[in-house]
Amino acid sequence: MRAWLLAVVALMLLGACAAESVWATDEEVARATYRHDGPPRLTLFTMLNNGNNNGAHTSLMINGSQRVIFDPAGSFNKNRHLPERNDVLFGITPEVADVYTRYHARKTFRVKIQELDVSPELAERAIKLVMANGPVPNAACSFSTSRIMAELFPGQVGRSWSPRKTAEDFGRIPGVREQELYEYDDDDNSKVLEAWSLARASTMTKSQ
Repeated sequence: MRAWLLAVVALMLLGACAAESVWATDEEVARATYRHDGPPRLTLFTMLNNGNNNGAHTSLMINGSQRVIFDPAGSFNKNRHLPERNDVLFGITPEVADVYTRYHARKTFRVKIQELDVSPELAERAIKLVMANGPVPNAACSFSTSRIMAELFPGQVGRSWSPRKTAEDFGRIPGVREQELYEYDDDDNSKVLEAWSLARASTMTKSQ
């Protein structure tokens, strides 16, 4: 009973501090739309503390009719490098996917990468679910992602506030492939975004 009450209180607090809505225009989204030529796929990212092994963040990349990243309450796009609609990032080219992954890996954190090839129908359902989710408050990344995964894989992935628990549930689904990315950059990972932003701006200027 106590756990249930704590969950209710947490949900009420989250509702009281709703996240800011971000909504890119149709033109911005259309201009950035990218579909990877690989199979329809879900990629769950879990950021884990190298010291205590606790989970710090959860996000989901979906390759369907286009490739997007659901980055709930994430900091990657804080400077609006990519078109975004309420934590859904568009234009996830191989370069962006690589920068996104490396941005989260540093000397204190590693990134668990779990991939599962799925049907086109399931990938499209996943995109619709993240698009309909709305902006996510701080500390609710795992809960919001696991709630979506629970709809996609009922009885296999449960709703959880713990990034590690969400990764463990997903990892038990047959066909999931796992790897972990370690990097040893300084904890100030803003430099990764700064370098990428400058390179991106230079490339866009030359193409105009």
